[in-house]
Amino acid sequence: MAELALLLVIKKIGIALAAEALKHAGPWLELSNNMKRMKNDLELLQSFLGDIGSKGWPDRVTETWIGQARRLAYDMEDIVDQFIYVVGKHHQKGSWWASVKKIVKKPQSLFTLVQIATAFQRIELELTQLKQNREWTQPIAGVTDVPATDYDIQQQMYLPGHDYSISDDELVGLGKNRETLMKSLNLEEFSDLQIIAVWGMGGIGKSTLVHNVLRNAASQFECSAWVSVSRAYKIDDIWRSMLKGIYSKDKKEFDAEKVSIDEKMSTAELQVKLKEILETKRYLIILDDVWTAEDLFKIKEVLVDVGMGSRVIVTTRTEEVASIADDGCRIKVERLEEGDAWHLFCRKAFPRIENHICPKALQECGQLIVQKCDGLPLALVAIGSILSLKQQNVTQWRLFQDQLIWELDNNKNLNRVKNILNLSYKYLPDYLKSCFLYCAMFPEDYMIKRKKLIRLWVAEGFIEQKGTFSLEDIAEGYLTELVQHSMLHVVERNSFNRIKRLRMHDLVRELAIFQSKRESFSTTYDDSLGVIQVESDSRRMSVLQCKNGIQPSIGQCRLRTFIAFSTSKASSSLFPSESKYLAVLELSGLPIETIPNSVGELFNLRYLGLDGTNVKVLPKSVVNLHNLETLGLAGAGCLNLPRGSENLKRLRHIRMYKWLDITCSVFKTYEPFEPFEGLWSLKDLQTLHSVPASKVFIAKLANLSQLRAFSINGVRSIHSAQLCDSLSKMHQLSQLEIKASNEDDELQLETLTLTNRLKKLNISGRISEGTLNSPFFSTNRDALHEISLRWSQLAENPLQRLSELSNLTLIYLRRAYTGQELTFHPEWFPNVKILFLYDLPHVNQICIHERALVRLEELVISGLAELRDIPTGLEHRKSLIKALFLDMQPEFKRNLQAAKLEHISISYYRTVRSRVA
Repeated sequence: MAELALLLVIKKIGIALAAEALKHAGPWLELSNNMKRMKNDLELLQSFLGDIGSKGWPDRVTETWIGQARRLAYDMEDIVDQFIYVVGKHHQKGSWWASVKKIVKKPQSLFTLVQIATAFQRIELELTQLKQNREWTQPIAGVTDVPATDYDIQQQMYLPGHDYSISDDELVGLGKNRETLMKSLNLEEFSDLQIIAVWGMGGIGKSTLVHNVLRNAASQFECSAWVSVSRAYKIDDIWRSMLKGIYSKDKKEFDAEKVSIDEKMSTAELQVKLKEILETKRYLIILDDVWTAEDLFKIKEVLVDVGMGSRVIVTTRTEEVASIADDGCRIKVERLEEGDAWHLFCRKAFPRIENHICPKALQECGQLIVQKCDGLPLALVAIGSILSLKQQNVTQWRLFQDQLIWELDNNKNLNRVKNILNLSYKYLPDYLKSCFLYCAMFPEDYMIKRKKLIRLWVAEGFIEQKGTFSLEDIAEGYLTELVQHSMLHVVERNSFNRIKRLRMHDLVRELAIFQSKRESFSTTYDDSLGVIQVESDSRRMSVLQCKNGIQPSIGQCRLRTFIAFSTSKASSSLFPSESKYLAVLELSGLPIETIPNSVGELFNLRYLGLDGTNVKVLPKSVVNLHNLETLGLAGAGCLNLPRGSENLKRLRHIRMYKWLDITCSVFKTYEPFEPFEGLWSLKDLQTLHSVPASKVFIAKLANLSQLRAFSINGVRSIHSAQLCDSLSKMHQLSQLEIKASNEDDELQLETLTLTNRLKKLNISGRISEGTLNSPFFSTNRDALHEISLRWSQLAENPLQRLSELSNLTLIYLRRAYTGQELTFHPEWFPNVKILFLYDLPHVNQICIHERALVRLEELVISGLAELRDIPTGLEHRKSLIKALFLDMQPEFKRNLQAAKLEHISISYYRTVRSRVA
C-alpha cells in the first residue's frame, strides 16, 4: 500500500505545481523545478511498488524497504500540504511576501516557505538514498526462490478452499443452497450448456458446498473435472488441469496421454484437444475461485455446447463473475445463522462428546468465539478443530478467546483462514484498498452510512476525478465494487435498491485493522481494553472508547484523520490540538458543547462532523478553514455560522438544523440554520439542509447550480412563484424538500418544472389542488422514486394522480387527505415497496385490489382514528414482510387479531391513546 501513499503525494504535487501563485514566486521557481523532478521519481517508484505487489507477498527485506518508502511518502505529503497552504494564502490575500514571511504564532505550527524549501532538499536526499537501497530487494545470488506467482505455489497456499472431510450430515446451514444447486444440475430441465455460479466472501463455504454436490452428482455425467483457478493462473495450466481431470476417470486413457499432457502440448493444442473431447461427452466442470469476468471468458473458449446437458459450476468471490451465470443459476452463499454457526462449531470442538454438546462451563466463552467468527464456516471449522485439541477448561479457552486475532496471525493451524481472507484484500484494485481499510476504523458491527462514508473518502483524497462525474458519484461506484467483491455487506437498501447502510464481517475487520497498523494507515484506540500503544507513524486514529483521555505522546501531530465514537471526556481533552494536518475531524454524537478556537489552525481540514452534539456556537476561526468541504451540524444546537463564512468556497455539503420534534408528529419538526450573507456564492455546494425561505435568498438560489439535495423551510404563498422559477434553473437536483411556513399557508407549485429528473420529493404544507397536475409531475412520471406529502389537506384523493408515477417505490402520507376512503385500484403502484399512512383523521376504509401494490414489503398505518377494519385485500399481499399498526382503535386491534395474516413475519399494534377532548 505504500504505492497508494505515493499516489496521494503525486496528486498533491500536481495541485501545488498548478497553483496560480507559484507563477509569481520569483526566487522560489527553483523549488517548483525540484518538485517536478521529485514527481517524476515518485511516479517510477509507485510503478515499481505496484509490480512488487502483483508478484506475491514480499520478503522481509522488501517489506522493510516498502515501509521506508511509505514513511518518506508521508513526510512528503506533510510538506506539500504546507506548501499548498502558504501558496494559497498568497492567492487569497494578494500579497506574496506577506505569506512568505508569515510565521504562525505557535512554534509547532506551519513552516515558512524557507523552511519548506529546506525540507524539500532533505526529502530529495532521502529519496536518492531510498533508490540506492533498492539493491537490497533483489534476490541474493545462489539462493533459489520460487516466485509467489507460480500457479502451483498459489494452489498450495490457498486452494482448494473446500474441506473434503465434511460429510453430508455436516453440511450445516447450506441445505437450501445444496438443493438449489442439485436442481440446477438436473439434466431434464435444460439440454443446453448451463453455467451455474456459487458466490460469496472468502471462507463462506462455496467450495465445500460444490464438492459435496459433486460427490453426489458426478455419476450423472460422462466426465468431470475440478479446476482451481486462483488469481495467478495461466491459461495453459487451467486447460492442462482440466484435461487431466477428464482423463483421470479412464485410467488407461489417462496413462497413455499423461506424458503428452504434461510436457508436449502447447496452449493451442490443449484447446483443440479439450474441444475435441467435450464435443462428444456430457461433462461437468467446476472452476473454483474465479476472480474476474475476463478470466471466465478466456476459460470458456473450450467449453463447447452440443446440447447434451453439460454443466459448468463457477465459485467466485465477486458478483461480476456471478452475473455471467444463466438466469436462475446464481447462488449466493450467506453467513451462517447463529444457531447453525454454534452447531458447526460444536461439531468440530467436541467431536468425541455425544451429540457434540458444549460443556456448560465453556458455553459463554464458546459463544463469544462463535460471535467473533460471524457465521464464517472456514473460521468456525478451523478454530473449533484447534480447540478440540486443548484442555476443556475455562482458563485455556478464555486465553484463546482474548488473543484470537493474534492466533489468526501467528498460529500455523489458522494460516489458511488468514490467507484466504487476506487474499480478497490483496487482489483488490489499488484504488479500492484505502477505501476498504478505512471501513475498519468503524466499531465492530457498526452500521456504516453510505453518504457519510462517501464524504469521508472524498475528504481523504481517495477518489480520483474521472471525466465529468462528481467525486461522490465515483466514490459510490467504488462502494458498489467493494460490495461486489464481497468485502462489505449491505445491511439496508432504500426503497429503490440504493445502498443505505453497510457493515464489515468481524474477522475481516480484525484482519483489516492488523493490516492498517502494519502499513501505518490507521489505529483504533480503545482504552477499555487496557494499555494502548499507538504507532507514532499512524496517519489516522479511530477512538472507539476513551475513558482516560488520549495521551499526547502517541504522535498526534502526524494525524490526517481523527474519528471518535465514544468518550466520557470533555472536548478540551479530546480535541487533537497538535494535529495541524488533519483532513477529517469527526466527533458526531459526542456529548461535547464547545469547539476550541484552535480549530481554525487546521489548514488542511476538509471534513468537520459535529452532528448530534451539543455544540451551539462555532468559533470565529472556522472561517479560516478554506479547504473545508463537509460541515455537519445536523441535530446540533448551532444555527448560525460566523461572519466571513462566505470565504469557505470549497464547501460541498452543509447539514445544519435543530430538532424540535424527532417523532415528526407535529408540523414544525426542526429549525433551519440562518443563511449567512454570500451563501449563494458557494458554487460547489451539493447538499444544503436546511435554510429558511426569504425573498433575497430565493431570488439568488439559482446561483447554487450544483445542488443535488436541497431543503427549504418557511415557504410562504408569496414565495411560490419565485421559488419555482429558481428551482427550474438547478440542473443537478435529485432530492427536494419544501416546507411551508405553517399549516395554513398554501404552497402554489403549479408552475414547478425541473430540468433534472427528481428522485425524492418531500412537500410539507397545504398545496393547491392543481399542484399534482403540474408539468413537474408529468415530466417526472417515470423518474420519481419517493414522494412524501405532509399536511397537504387535499380534499381530492391524491392516489389516482400519484398512481401515474410508474416508478414510485415509497409513498408517505401524513395529514395529506381529508376524505374517508383510500382505494388502490388494479395495476396501481406496481413498484411501491414501502407505504406510510399517518394521521388521516377521516379515513374509515382502505381497499387494496388484488393486482395493486404487488411488490409491497412494508406497511405502516398510524393514527387513523376512524379505521376499524383492516385494509381489505391485505391478505393477498404475499410480498408483504412487515406491517406496523400504531395508535389504532381497539376494534381495529380485534379485527387484526382475527385476520389471517400468517405470511407477515412482523406485526405490531398499539391501541389509540386516550385523548383530551
